[in-house]
Amino acid sequence: MRIKPLPVAVAVALSLVTAASQAQQNMDHSGHVGHTAPAAHEHRDHGRTDHGHMDHGSMAHPPGQSPRTPIPAISDADRAAAFPSLPAHHMHQGGTNFLFLADQLEWQDADEGSALAWDISGWVGGDIDRLAFRSEGERTNGHTEEAELQLLWSHAIGPWWETVAGVRQDFKPGSPQTWAAFGVQGMPLFGLETEATAFIGEGGQSALRLEAEYDILLTQRWVLQPTAELNLHGRNDEARGVGAGFSDASLGLRLRYEISRQFAPYVGVTWNRAYGNTADLLRAEGEDVSDTRLVAGIRFWF
Repeated sequence: MRIKPLPVAVAVALSLVTAASQAQQNMDHSGHVGHTAPAAHEHRDHGRTDHGHMDHGSMAHPPGQSPRTPIPAISDADRAAAFPSLPAHHMHQGGTNFLFLADQLEWQDADEGSALAWDISGWVGGDIDRLAFRSEGERTNGHTEEAELQLLWSHAIGPWWETVAGVRQDFKPGSPQTWAAFGVQGMPLFGLETEATAFIGEGGQSALRLEAEYDILLTQRWVLQPTAELNLHGRNDEARGVGAGFSDASLGLRLRYEISRQFAPYVGVTWNRAYGNTADLLRAEGEDVSDTRLVAGIRFWF
């Protein structure tokens, strides 16, 4: 049988593989000089210092490889460059800071006409104790329908929670009324802000307000914010249109665009509904017990 010669490309590839294998074997044997018996003059002279010790830095290197540079010892300057000192931590050092937040400053399309609503808050103080305020209300067709102001002292009880205590002053609806306020606020989940505040008013009136809002980051600038508020009262107050028990609930959904972190216009929708005795009082006055509104406004803080 006649054997055909290998193609030129195959023959060249086999030659390269054979040469690489032979070079690797040479490197392996040269890297383990202690496994073979060196010549007499090499054993006597090569790689020795004047004191008779082996100088590993002077040993022969495999063909085709440059000598390896010894690794220098790590100095204190090297450690300082690799691990620079952190800046001083200023928390809990008695500094005074402040925040003003207009969470909602918006126009609303109400059944009675255009309405201007606000929900603002702020504080001044340190990391543990602060003097805070809250204010919310609504003006419809140039008339103030609701308005209140709270002045509170807040005290941190954990990284994400603080207690509040102070006074609340109602200006509308009805005649002005003063309440004692106390509660707790915080973030049980990242991005979820909650407030639970109890009030004791004049004439033995009592109330409880629960609020929550959550920021959903859609992109780096678009943020969707659902909100919820529930109000309960201890007794009927016909002059202010409030009934005992679970009185009303409000839900909102706002989409804002953060031109900067401190300034963002938004649009959204809100839904309000009265329940129980409060709904009965509204029906007796010929008013609706539920209301849905389109809103547009700005949110800013400094």
